[in-house]
Amino acid sequence: MRVATTHRYVVVLKPTVYEDEVGYTVNVPSLPGCISEGDTVEEALDNAKEAIEAYLLSLKDRGLPIPPSDEVVTSLEVALREE
Repeated sequence: MRVATTHRYVVVLKPTVYEDEVGYTVNVPSLPGCISEGDTVEEALDNAKEAIEAYLLSLKDRGLPIPPSDEVVTSLEVALREE
């Protein structure tokens, strides 16, 4: 039985606007060129997970090292009252 190794990478999620449609682009800074997108945040993140898995499998298949996992990063939303 094979044991799966879990990897964790920071993703940068940005809203994108094309004509009248809004979507989201996801970039994985630790994996150069690993970019995905989706119409909703959930879809964009699901697609990014698939892109990361494909990226890592490609590295493994070519005998290249898997980049180490990133530290966990989160964000906080802060609202300032305007005077």
